[in-house]
Amino acid sequence: MPNASVDISSAAAPPERRPARRVRRLWAGARPVVLPLAVVVVLGLAWEAAVRFFAIPEFLLPAPSLIYSEIMAIRGPIVGHTLATLQTTMLGFGVSLAVSLPLAVAITASPAIANAVYPLLVVTQSVPKVALAPILVVVFGAGETSRVLVTFLVAFFPLVISIATGLLAVPPELVELGRSLKATRLQELFRIRLPYAVPFVFSGLKLSITFSVIGAVVGEFVAAERGLGYQILAATAFFRTPIAFGAVIILSAMGIILFQAVVLIERICFPWSAQEETSRR
Repeated sequence: MPNASVDISSAAAPPERRPARRVRRLWAGARPVVLPLAVVVVLGLAWEAAVRFFAIPEFLLPAPSLIYSEIMAIRGPIVGHTLATLQTTMLGFGVSLAVSLPLAVAITASPAIANAVYPLLVVTQSVPKVALAPILVVVFGAGETSRVLVTFLVAFFPLVISIATGLLAVPPELVELGRSLKATRLQELFRIRLPYAVPFVFSGLKLSITFSVIGAVVGEFVAAERGLGYQILAATAFFRTPIAFGAVIILSAMGIILFQAVVLIERICFPWSAQEETSRR
């Protein structure tokens, strides 16, 4: 009996490598967050030290601590400007999504439509948006409409191309199998092409949401009475460089958060798509 108890206790003992495996798993899950944060902290400390050591004037390069204090001093207006830019960004992104999906479907469904539309898409991307924005302000006024249109023009092109590429990347064997089973064009689209194109769609969404932030700022540079782009122009006009830097940092954080929101939606709604993308890396 003593020997049996010893054998049972030794069998129930956890393996020596189990804690190491847990640490590795925790690190694998936290690494995408910890490493970028560590790099940002190191760069911020180096920035602060360089400004103090070389005594750089604040109107040329403010220290991170000064940027933080200046932004916190006007945190109420900054929150309002941030929400205004976020509203323009999401409206432009929503319009680009609503236009890009049916346009990509039409392009892939008909070679004639593709030949007619693709040159126009290239033209919209060839014209600098900073040059086009004043024209849109003249036509549509200095309100939200012109800024949303600028955001849409910046954001929709990569989304259209990504969706169209995904719809055309379906293996011919799947298409032939669906047609052999008497699948209609709509059934082929919704049951074969769109599911296969999900990874491509989310790749386009990630690009589009970040470009939407850029488009919203471009629109605010031209005509706006609120927004972070407007705040940057107003701050630089009066040499309040710390506030301008703070607005830029907030814009960067907004782009990162929106990008990660799209990643999170993909992982929750289409986990197989996220795993496929991870396996490609």
